[in-house]
Amino acid sequence: MGTDAPRTRRHRRIRSALSVLAVVLSLVLVATGLGVWTVTRSFPTLSGQATLPGLDADVTVYRDQAGIPQILARTAGDLFKAEGYVHAQDRFWEMDFRRHVTSGRLSELFGKSQVGTDTFIRTLGWRAVAEQEVALLDPVTLGYYQSYADGVNAYLAGHSGADLSLEYAVLALQNPGYEPEPWTPADSVAWLKAMAWDLRSNLDDEIDRAQLAGSLNPVEVAQLHPDYPYAAHPTIVGGMPAGAALSGAALAGAASVTAPATPPAVPAVPAVAETALASSLNSLHDTLSAVPELLGPAGGEIGSNSWVVSGAHTATGKPILANDPHLGAVMPSVWYQVGLRCEAVTADCPFDLAGYGFSGLPGIIIGHNARIAWGFTNLGPDVADLYLEKVTGDSYEYDGVARPIQVRSEEIRVAGGPPVTIEIRSTEHGPIVSGLEGSAFPAIAADYPEATDLPPATAETGYQLSLQWTALTPGHTATAIFALGAATDWAGFRQAASLFDVPSQNLVYADVDGNIGYQAPGLIPIRRAGDGTVPVPGWTSQYGWDGYIPFDALPQSLNPASGFIVTANNAPVGPDYPYLITRDWDHGYRAAEITARLQALIDAGTPMTTAMMSEIQADTFSPLAARLVPVLQAIKPTEQTRAALALFDGWDYRLESDSAAAAYFNIVWRNLLVDLFGTKLPESTWLTGGDRAYAVVIALLDEPDSPWWKNTRVGSAGRDSMLQRVLQQAAVEGERLMGPDASTWRWGSIHTLEVTNASFGKSGVAPLEWLFNRGPYELAGGSSVIDAVGWDATAGYTVDWVPSMREVVSLADWDDSTWLNLTGNSGHAFHPNYSDQTALWQDQETRPWPFSLAAVRAAATDTLRLRAGP
Repeated sequence: MGTDAPRTRRHRRIRSALSVLAVVLSLVLVATGLGVWTVTRSFPTLSGQATLPGLDADVTVYRDQAGIPQILARTAGDLFKAEGYVHAQDRFWEMDFRRHVTSGRLSELFGKSQVGTDTFIRTLGWRAVAEQEVALLDPVTLGYYQSYADGVNAYLAGHSGADLSLEYAVLALQNPGYEPEPWTPADSVAWLKAMAWDLRSNLDDEIDRAQLAGSLNPVEVAQLHPDYPYAAHPTIVGGMPAGAALSGAALAGAASVTAPATPPAVPAVPAVAETALASSLNSLHDTLSAVPELLGPAGGEIGSNSWVVSGAHTATGKPILANDPHLGAVMPSVWYQVGLRCEAVTADCPFDLAGYGFSGLPGIIIGHNARIAWGFTNLGPDVADLYLEKVTGDSYEYDGVARPIQVRSEEIRVAGGPPVTIEIRSTEHGPIVSGLEGSAFPAIAADYPEATDLPPATAETGYQLSLQWTALTPGHTATAIFALGAATDWAGFRQAASLFDVPSQNLVYADVDGNIGYQAPGLIPIRRAGDGTVPVPGWTSQYGWDGYIPFDALPQSLNPASGFIVTANNAPVGPDYPYLITRDWDHGYRAAEITARLQALIDAGTPMTTAMMSEIQADTFSPLAARLVPVLQAIKPTEQTRAALALFDGWDYRLESDSAAAAYFNIVWRNLLVDLFGTKLPESTWLTGGDRAYAVVIALLDEPDSPWWKNTRVGSAGRDSMLQRVLQQAAVEGERLMGPDASTWRWGSIHTLEVTNASFGKSGVAPLEWLFNRGPYELAGGSSVIDAVGWDATAGYTVDWVPSMREVVSLADWDDSTWLNLTGNSGHAFHPNYSDQTALWQDQETRPWPFSLAAVRAAATDTLRLRAGP
């Protein structure tokens, strides 16, 4: 079980495509002078003047020591044109790679190894939906996207090949004829589909339940997917439940009080328990894992922290807002820091803002303007359903009627080979995602098991899987980005949020007038039957969708009596909420601890500061350790475990980088998951750690005779014998990894991060990985703690998902705010701003965030004047 196979599968295609480059690249870089020139020739001009045709007036771009641009323009068109130019300066390869992913065109870059991935993304139709959304844009918003594209293309007009980025020099060794095409608005909007895919909520849980049903009964499946602990952990709107403990250690004990594990309310397709379909779903899981995750390999741990505190509890008398989204660790960081300001804020040029956006997409996603600030965490609603379709030839059954399958053909161009024509098939619900040519999806029609509750498969009729997903319906998120940036009050903020269709997020809010608020936006389906937890029959309309939860009925809060709002992917509302959002919330450990920290400061009468919010973001307290370690200490030590167990004496349950106790605890935790579940569950359903594993194991601690503790393969007869075994194994492993003296062990020595380039960083070609990756960095933190530096316990201890940025915003003085990126703003390897923020991020430090024009100018180390003509 201790294998990195899932991640190996994810990257093996690009690895095989690029392996031939190793020797060639080494030869190219033998001459030091040539290597330096090749690396640095793409570094952009940051000072002086440059021509940007089509500007209405000159634009000024200030950059500070971190290379963060602050753009000052007279018109909105000029502002976004300059943003496109600056993005292309810093990160065009990243933009170009992303658009090939989102369009299903990776084969054009890397050859036939990518045909399967392209087939799947073409089947989902990200690009096609993006083009529909562009066609629906109002003229003003379309103008913003077109201005941005014009700025990108102006930069492309003067740069090509290695002048654009080092990656093009590498690509030319394999694909010498490639030249980037002009940028279009649809290239930008398609990125929103990649965001939605990586934040797709519980689709993996749906597959997981179906796979587990092949070997477990419904009660056992429900034990592995426990309900949210409403009695112990807070909801966003309701806060902490009455009587729940608020101190860290006591809170950890309360966290074990979970809602009863019950089977899904409507076990829609009981026959998925059969082995054949479970095998098919396993292949489906593998294919989903192989799709490039542009926000990083976050898996089931994707999440975030954000909170906002009223001025009644701050030292300034104005609100403070904090946010740190948890995403995969990619190089460069998924976030791009930028300021966008009109010289004079008017109805025609309403922007005066700064924050975090994405290269390739105009505007700001998370940040603030001169009046309001906002932050995001993933709401995580259930917005995707798998349907089992009964297919006969070119038709499928729906309410007793044979309907024709919708079919379209597309051609995939392949570098170094002939084009491949694919056939995309869809039903009432969405695209058919089984049996795709060239991909890991299986054809399941032939081996779907006969069962009394389903029509049997025949020689002519079989079953295939289709996917219904809100992101495949054209929406308005492309407009919402600008509406958020221009909003000046709560009403305008909510209006902007009402346009944010996909992906659904938790939005926290604060304004200079002292208001704080929360709004959940997004298209969340209303199901006629079922609860979205397992695949459902597609041959009947019984399980279809009846529209979406009305926006005004979605969870919201303005100026709550508590004086603060915490969102950390926990349930926003209680079980009495009239609509189903999802059954698969994060279990609320981070939300509970943040709430405890804030409430303790309020109870002590301590006015909060921005520095205190940064300290909370760095909190490494582990509720799992606080609950599990006392049980471990009650286990009789052996000669080999005595010294290691002694590390727990007086430990404060914090996962600090230099902590020996944290190192031993996490080794125990990994071994426990391996022995507890590894021999009983299919590989693709292994618990990788994090909130769901926490909830499952904590509940089992109170059931020492549970069958889960009994495992003849590993020789355990119950809880205590299982724990004694893993303590022993962990001591041996700790000695092997860190030496015989347990007192010298350090969590950071094995809990390390390599920040990995999204395109070439997992190539398997050492010279390429050396060029583009950075690390390893020793880190504190862990899964489901506030400092959520997560790791896959099935693969080892290396870090997979992280706080991808951190910000703390002061509504009293914007210039008193702080921000930090995971890597740096530049996408050029070896540029001074490629990884310059990572060491600060590693040590939980931060940077000042200048916003006032005076502060921006004072911080500027480079100033570039963009002119319309010579």
